[in-house]
Amino acid sequence: MKAMIFAAGLGTRLKPLTDNIPKALVTIGGKPLLQHTIEKLKSSGFDEIIINIHHFADQIVEFILSKNSFDIKIEFSDESNELLDTGGGIKKASHFFCDGEPFLIHNVDILSNINLNDLYLFHKSSNSIATLVCSKRKTSRYLLFNTANQLKGWTNKETGKIKSPNKLLELKQYNELAFSGIHILEPSIFKYMTDFPEKFSIIDFYIFLSQYELIRAFAPEDIQMIDVGKPDTLKEAQTLLSL
Repeated sequence: MKAMIFAAGLGTRLKPLTDNIPKALVTIGGKPLLQHTIEKLKSSGFDEIIINIHHFADQIVEFILSKNSFDIKIEFSDESNELLDTGGGIKKASHFFCDGEPFLIHNVDILSNINLNDLYLFHKSSNSIATLVCSKRKTSRYLLFNTANQLKGWTNKETGKIKSPNKLLELKQYNELAFSGIHILEPSIFKYMTDFPEKFSIIDFYIFLSQYELIRAFAPEDIQMIDVGKPDTLKEAQTLLSL
């Protein structure tokens, strides 16, 4: 199975830790975040991985080579010249996903207890073009799903902004779930990206796509997840790893 790890971010929220290393190599529990992610993917059967790189890209490449690519196939999608945002990053790596099978996207700074095999099987049986791992955690930005867990929009609770193909969307009709940065896509999704620019947000793309294709949430009740994007979450992440 194939997967992509988003590791190109600048890690601004983790400064000063990321002044000299990429976010992907910040250590939790004695291992870099990137290693935690690769080992989780590998143990779940993902044996072909592409990693997008930008900030201190050479350090990430050197780390992977020093680990003999963890004895699986690992390639890189180089965004050194310009960060392409989440949608553009996936589009640039489209050549890697040419076997007609669903593929996984995983942010490098997300630690969770999610069972990736359960996620994959759920996606395969859902008839959706994309399955997004979500939770009920508190945030300012939510994806909006109907009672069948089909994506219908997005909202920012602080600003009141709503994005949806449905101009008359009423928030009270929908479930508000926070996106985790883990998702599974069908390769057929790339045909919809043709007219999108080189750089774009995958969330904006999903909102656009929701009027044409099924996009579902996978939101198990027992999910535990930490976005290791800020220094104050590092200790919390250590606790999760010890469970």
